[in-house]
Amino acid sequence: MAASLRMGCQGVIIGLRFANLKTSWSSRLSHDNVRHFFRSSYLFGAAPVKVEMPALSPTMEEGNIVKWLKKEGETVAAGDALCEIETDKAVVTMESSDDGVLAKILMEEGSRAVRLGTLIALMVESGEDWKTVEIPPQVAAAGPQIPQSPVAPSPQTAPAAPTPPSPRAASTGPLRLSPAARHILDTHGLDPKLAKPTGHKGIITKEDALSLLKRFPDSKVAPVSSAQRPVATAAVPLTPGSRPMYPAQSIPGKPGAPGTFSEVPASNVRRVIAQRLTQSKTTIPHAYATVDCNMEAVIQLRKEMAKAEIKVSVNDFIIKAAAATLRELPEVNVTWSEEGPQALDTISISIAVATEKGLITPIITNAADKGVQEISVHAKALAQKARDGKLLPHEYQGGSFSISNLGMFGITGFSAVINPPQACILAVGASRAVLHLTKETGALSTQQLMTVTLSSDGRLVDDELASRFLDKFRANLERPQRMALA
Repeated sequence: MAASLRMGCQGVIIGLRFANLKTSWSSRLSHDNVRHFFRSSYLFGAAPVKVEMPALSPTMEEGNIVKWLKKEGETVAAGDALCEIETDKAVVTMESSDDGVLAKILMEEGSRAVRLGTLIALMVESGEDWKTVEIPPQVAAAGPQIPQSPVAPSPQTAPAAPTPPSPRAASTGPLRLSPAARHILDTHGLDPKLAKPTGHKGIITKEDALSLLKRFPDSKVAPVSSAQRPVATAAVPLTPGSRPMYPAQSIPGKPGAPGTFSEVPASNVRRVIAQRLTQSKTTIPHAYATVDCNMEAVIQLRKEMAKAEIKVSVNDFIIKAAAATLRELPEVNVTWSEEGPQALDTISISIAVATEKGLITPIITNAADKGVQEISVHAKALAQKARDGKLLPHEYQGGSFSISNLGMFGITGFSAVINPPQACILAVGASRAVLHLTKETGALSTQQLMTVTLSSDGRLVDDELASRFLDKFRANLERPQRMALA
């Protein structure tokens, strides 16, 4: 008993001495040092390893969380797939760079427009209790981001006898409603005059309609009487060349009047395409040159290869001819940077592939060193991966020359927009039968001609160089055996 009392007194004395340490020492003792001193996750929680939204393409500024491939509490090794992220180019699998345990998912599946560097998850080191992970204060205050559902909020129990507020005085001119707001108000029988417009120039938006629905969850509380419905005003005649000040109102069950529209959300891919096309047309001086190529030799060679069960397309020959021409004229195989022209050491051809989300340009690397059959295999595999959204970053980043072929759609000729920072893009049309007068005999014969148009950056490729490129390209395509010697 006496021994226990003595040990207790010694413990109290040691505690008092520890509490009376100099404040200067305590101020220098950081949170991490305290953790290191005690080594206890029950006092401070497990140290988090931050997982942030990475840059998965050179032009990526934000991404969408498509799917988490690991669940909270699962062990993760370096190189394991964590989640699928939709970039401005494709859906890319994000791999873990650390070993540990996935402790907390901060950005749920479906989170959109997540900026680069945003914290999307937390991990802890192996052996630590993942349930005690420390959540950063700013994240804990905001809470995990859960994608909002577009469905209207579920109706709540209405008050016993709600007194609808008196309609505010309508401003001069007809009510202006977005299509979504009009649909919500008409479906629930709510008076548009009770909504508080927050949109541009007094437009009642979808959010305004949902706010009104929260105030009157029962559609019978605030019905729209025939007297309350806005009466269609007589159309005011417009002066020639003028535009109406307000968009016309559409009536449910009838075709929309001129001026009505529905907003369509733009995907990351579509927004980046718009940005890059605008950049290209406003900053690059485009020059165009067109030439017709005789495709009879290519068509005949394809037939001979088909007999040997070697299936290649006309586009495969076009890719090979462009790569061989770039090898002959390396001054075209350049890109533009802030410092000026940059000559490229490799010849990589970007091929435009149409997907549901827009055009994407996977790359056939070292195309000049590949045969037509090898190019065909790579092109088919890349096109399928592009349509499935499974391209890896190195499969669409870079490239020195682009080809866009609309011949399969029956387009005979068009001009394409340059894909910066590249110097050129080749627009390929469909081949067509054309009557030709033979000089030697004076007889008429039929030729299969294909029109190609080269869009070139005037800062890098002048008209003379573009003409020489098209001349050599036509020679390579009309005499396929020449490509093997180029």
